[in-house]
Amino acid sequence: MPKNDRFVTKHPDGWAVRAPGGARPSAVRSTQQEAEQRAKEIVRNLGGGEVRIQGRDGRFRDSDTVPHGNDPCPPRDKKR
Repeated sequence: MPKNDRFVTKHPDGWAVRAPGGARPSAVRSTQQEAEQRAKEIVRNLGGGEVRIQGRDGRFRDSDTVPHGNDPCPPRDKKR
């Protein structure tokens, strides 16, 4: 897995955003939707990657591929 990926998992204080293999959560939010939005924001800022969402039962229920954010120096179209 690329290092830009994040997991949304259950946490005693709500829902956590975690990096694969990370000891501490990147963020903790009160609802799963808020945690999912924060995870997507983090991944977008890091250049894109995958966000995997875990259900209450511990199984992954969904995943989203997040594209990179705005590139201040986008590549030029060489066809035109």
